[in-house]
This record gives sequence, structure tokens and C-alpha cells, in this order.
Amino acid sequence: MKAIKRALLGAAKALGVMAGVRASAWRNDRLLILCYHGVSRFDEHEWNPSYYIDPFRFDQRLRTLEKGRYAVLPLGEAVERLRARDLPPRSVSITFDDGLYDFYRQAFPMLQRYGFPATVYLTTYHTEKNLPVFRPACSYMLWKQRGRVVSAATLPLGLRDLNLRTAASRQALVEALTRHAEERALSADGKHALLRDLARAIDLDFDDLCARRVLHLMTPDEVGELSRGGVDIQLHTHRHRSPVDEGLYRPEIADNRQRIECFTGKTPTHFCYPSGATDPRFLPWLEQEGVITATTCEPGLATATTNPLLLPRLVDDCHHAPIEYDGWLSGLAEWLPRRRLAARH
Repeated sequence: MKAIKRALLGAAKALGVMAGVRASAWRNDRLLILCYHGVSRFDEHEWNPSYYIDPFRFDQRLRTLEKGRYAVLPLGEAVERLRARDLPPRSVSITFDDGLYDFYRQAFPMLQRYGFPATVYLTTYHTEKNLPVFRPACSYMLWKQRGRVVSAATLPLGLRDLNLRTAASRQALVEALTRHAEERALSADGKHALLRDLARAIDLDFDDLCARRVLHLMTPDEVGELSRGGVDIQLHTHRHRSPVDEGLYRPEIADNRQRIECFTGKTPTHFCYPSGATDPRFLPWLEQEGVITATTCEPGLATATTNPLLLPRLVDDCHHAPIEYDGWLSGLAEWLPRRRLAARH
């Protein structure tokens, strides 16, 4: 199906159909919100090309926006103008989820070179507790030592060996480590100690990993610096969780907002669903917490009549060919059939 879509988009571009859609009143009444997670500093895009995009590819994306004269707007302004039916032609907004350190070191300088604004949806627990995020760190560390079988004797998993030879076996180990941490309700420090034990078992330099801040989030000072530099810092829950109990869900928003206000001196009112997990129950809770927009991970272009708490986004990553990216920017890809996305982590 992907190959067929690429062929159709390529033919449409060659025939001028894509350019016609891009210049149409139909496209000018719509907003494309782009979503990114990480821009790799090392080999992260090789480990997880659905979560990380390499810097060369990201630069090409930004160059396409510039050459195509797309109007890259701050999210808040874009949504206001969308509702007022006052968008400039070919409007786009750029968002980043989670608040990874590589946004500070890698993505932001690239955005600055093009003069493009961006919104960062920040999960604040790992900003204050600046350690590697446990689950993806497990996965990355096991991937780094892939192709081996090592002893598990020093790990409390009840296993004899750690099989790192296949993606499936590594994922099973991630699940076992996560389950161990959850069953014992390990604190952030406890999870960090388990990561260190894992690194020792697989012969990986954990101190080097931490020194390079792979899979770390930005610190409060870095968030404040970016906010003063024009980056829009918005809500993504405190612990990157979406409990379906109102008494647990709303404090995630309130705690997240309180930290962001402390870091930036600004009150965030825009929200992104962690892992793209939406539920009809969340909408009134978000409204009661003063949230005015919320973005999903469902692909599409937003219109003036789109529910502002269910805004679609294109989750861009290494799997999107340039022709697919062009198709979404023009709006033509909106007309092609697609599957609903699985939740993102």
C-alpha cells in the first residue's frame, strides 16, 4: 500500500496535480500540524526510526518548507487564525513531543537557521529528575549491544541469559525489565540503578551514555532558556500518563502546568495527548483544566470545524519518503486512504 501511495503521489506531482492542490482555496483553509519527537545526535534514528529523525532528513524537511513558501506559524496563532478563517496560504505548525535534550542541542538551532517557530509539549517529571527515561533507555542500551548473548546472573529477572540477537528477543527483555520495575514500584532512582545494573551485565559504558544525555529530557534551566528564545512550551502531562480516572488525570495536567509556569513564567493552555492516547472522557476534564487545544497523533489537516481538543497531526519520521512529506504539505495525501495510527510512545 505504501508503494502504491508513493507512486500515486509521484504521478500527481509530475502532472502538476500536487501543485494545484497546494495552491487551492481548499488547502488554504486548512492547517497541517507536524509532529516530531527526537532529532538524533548520534545513532538514535538507526535504533528507532519511528521516534527519531536524522538531522540531514530534518534539514531537508525544513528546506522544503522554505522553498515551498509555506507559512510556518506558532501553534497558538495558527489555531486562532484557523478558527477565524484567516490563515495565510499553505499554513503549517511544527510541534515536538516530550522535550528531549536533543531538541535543545540539535533541533532548535536548525529551526533558528530557517526562522521557524516551534511548540514543545513538555513532560515535566523527567525534566526535574534529569535521568535517562527508563523504558526507551532499556531498549536503546540493548540495541547498542545487539547480536550477543550475555549472562543475566547479576540482574533480578530470574533469567539465565540475555539474548540480544533479535529485535523480538530484545523487546521481550524490555518488557521484563519494565514489569520488574512496575511490580516493585521502583522510584526514578531505583530505575536508574537498574539501568546501571543492566549496563554492567551487557558491558555498556553507562557513564558515557549519561554524560552524552541520550534519552534525557531538557533541564528546567534549558527549558527556560528556550522559552525566552521564543519556543512555545506547552502541556504533555507531568509523568507522560493518561489515567482514565478524573481524580488522577486532572492532577497530571495541573502538576504539568505548575512546573512549566515555574520554568518559563508563562501559563500553558495547549496540550498533547501522551502516546496519542485519546478518550472521550478526557475532553471535559481538559476543558475544566483550561486547555484550549489538544493535538493527537492521527494524520490529517485541521479545519475551522475540527474539534480543537482533537486536532490531527502528521507524525513525521524516517519512514516518510520526501514524496509523502510533499503530499501532506500540499494536502493531497489527505485524500488517500490510510490506517489509523497506533499509539506513539
